[in-house]
Amino acid sequence: METLHPKLYCQREFTVRTYEIDKNKLITPPAMVQLMHEAAMQNVIDLKLSVWDLAPQQISWVLMRKNLIIHRLPELGEQLKVITNPAGFEKFFTYRDYRVLDKDDKPLAEASSTWLLMDTETRRMSRIPEYIASMSMPEESDCLTRPKNKLPKFTKAEYSREFQVGYYDLDFNEHLSNIFYLRWLLEPLPQEILEGKKLSRLDIVYRAECRWNDVVISEVQKLEDGSFLHRLIRKSDSKELALGQSWSTL
Repeated sequence: METLHPKLYCQREFTVRTYEIDKNKLITPPAMVQLMHEAAMQNVIDLKLSVWDLAPQQISWVLMRKNLIIHRLPELGEQLKVITNPAGFEKFFTYRDYRVLDKDDKPLAEASSTWLLMDTETRRMSRIPEYIASMSMPEESDCLTRPKNKLPKFTKAEYSREFQVGYYDLDFNEHLSNIFYLRWLLEPLPQEILEGKKLSRLDIVYRAECRWNDVVISEVQKLEDGSFLHRLIRKSDSKELALGQSWSTL
């Protein structure tokens, strides 16, 4: 049996801060996802696979899909830990898992995600180099389930909001940070959902880049089962930037 890379798993501890909470003193879902991504960034830095390590090869990681499940949102001052690791490769795609635990190791949230490498010059998909693809990965039974089903077809916008990409909304790849995709997808939800219910699951498919000064329309459609469909569209050309589906509970 192959030995796993000693830095394959990364654990980071965080304390919920005031700028991460809502009016109920609970961490917001976007803030929790941001902590996941911070732990993942530390992981790829440790593995020497960060955007800066890959820059000489003109490639960079791009998020394609994330399936987030929330069990409980921690409150202000609560300590939590994020455990994340690469979870396998498949042709052009690589997978990453996230697990968020409280101080007693009880699950708060988990997320499986799909990534690809982008050629930073052509902005197109790039093949995963052999030295990365050959890394030993955890057994599939130890990994989270990868979302492979297609999301329902979006047919009618019942709620919508408009946003413009600011300079400080960009990430190190010079496109809109994926956290803003998540925030903007959720923003048009009706008040009774945002204030009266708790997000329990969110499945997002990232489809295209969004750049500085782009105007983005976020649309939401309610489905018969009580879940909501979401999509982001670039106003200038109606390009679909992201799709999502969310579920909420009391």
